[in-house]
Amino acid sequence: MADSTQSTPAPRATSNRSTTPVSSSFTNYISSQWADRPAETPAPREQSAFAAERRARISALHPGKRLVIPAGAAKVRSNDCDYPYRAHSAFAHLTGWGSDSVAGSVLVMEPSAAGHTATLYFREAAGRDTNEFYANSDVGEFWTGPRPSLAHVSADLGLATAGLPLLSAVLDSVDAATLVVRDADRDVTDQIDGRRLLAADSESLETDGDTELARDLSELRLVKDAFEIAEMRAAVAATQLGFDDVIADLPQVIAHNRGERLVEGTFNRRARAEGNTVGYDTIAASGPHACVLHWTRNDGAVVPGDLILIDAGIELDSYYTADITRTLPVNGTFTEVQRRIYDAVLEAADAAFAIVKPGLTFRDIHAEAMKVIAAKTAEWGLLPVSAEVSLEPDNQFHRRYMVHGTSHHLGIDVHDCAAARRELYLDGVLEAGMVFTIEPGLYFQPDDLSVPEEYRGIGVRIEDDILVTESGAENLSVGIPRTADDVEAWLRGGA
Repeated sequence: MADSTQSTPAPRATSNRSTTPVSSSFTNYISSQWADRPAETPAPREQSAFAAERRARISALHPGKRLVIPAGAAKVRSNDCDYPYRAHSAFAHLTGWGSDSVAGSVLVMEPSAAGHTATLYFREAAGRDTNEFYANSDVGEFWTGPRPSLAHVSADLGLATAGLPLLSAVLDSVDAATLVVRDADRDVTDQIDGRRLLAADSESLETDGDTELARDLSELRLVKDAFEIAEMRAAVAATQLGFDDVIADLPQVIAHNRGERLVEGTFNRRARAEGNTVGYDTIAASGPHACVLHWTRNDGAVVPGDLILIDAGIELDSYYTADITRTLPVNGTFTEVQRRIYDAVLEAADAAFAIVKPGLTFRDIHAEAMKVIAAKTAEWGLLPVSAEVSLEPDNQFHRRYMVHGTSHHLGIDVHDCAAARRELYLDGVLEAGMVFTIEPGLYFQPDDLSVPEEYRGIGVRIEDDILVTESGAENLSVGIPRTADDVEAWLRGGA
């Protein structure tokens, strides 16, 4: 990787290994003879109008309060290398800025007579009258590419913009009526906390308002708008291509001693081609690894005769992500026991989907799936009691084989709306526009003596992305084969 030094210091100096010229003659030379760039004023992107409506809704919930929503700084991976940047989800949701957002940006909503006036502060392009454009590896154009201008971003997002240095004046005026998204940017939060303590003349910090802001921003995403639903459809379509790629690559996957890594790599390649990246670490769990719910090491072989559980989703440039799981017989055909378990999980998924409609309670989805899981495990003689007795709250013996929940909200985060109140989430009433997963499973650990040997080491999950409609529900991922027969045909077609 290349290297630089900065006469205007970047956050991470590299002067002990830099060879970048620093003389005035070089600076004058490299700053000259550049063609003029035409000023571009783009039309507002599609999501700008939706983002404005979201800001209006959060404004109505916090009248008279200054709201500070940072995008967040880049996160260090090692030394002076960062992880790929992703802005905070609340920031992206309120601005419409996704994978092209600038690290360190901050959205400030100032109270006004009309509610709030929003301004986006970010570090714009370094001018060629400075040395930053070639010598600062964090923000210089030679290192990270051209940065957008204030005017460009303002037109693109339909937002007022200002240079990041002007944020200091805003932070200097912080008072007790200022709220911040606390987990977005530690430095911004610390500055606000310090000024709020001074303004309150107190040694104890009151953060209940921040907690309420985070909650409201999370609950704002419970019901998706038209733009978000379209993005969810697109994310599912892209994810289907990723699964198709994996199946096409199965011969190479099987031949490699770390075939799970090849599955991960194949899917991630499609994610980078069709969107921003994967929405979460891909789970490529073959054989008994499928019994580890969040298996992301992906360092095992993919062996014919086993099942492979693939839990993967593509995140678009808007940050909206799919979350889909399919369990495939590696050699193309389920054994009798594998199919028995697979069909039970599919029955649970279909039973849960069948009841989804506006007015239903979110927790009812899980309860419906558990009726099937309890009935099947009892039928197979795995429970010490009947299915009916196992379903009683104080028993739940069937949950030994499925300890996770059946559903979670999905959107700009894979586990969306995480800060929402329980009464609006688990105990919440379904509304048209909600998007969530249905993902029952059965997992028989390889050393579980409560099940017959033929069951041990088999893990099956089937996960789909569900949209609540005005009259019922739509399975957005139904086009990705789900039944055992369709899965086998899918594998034959990909070979």
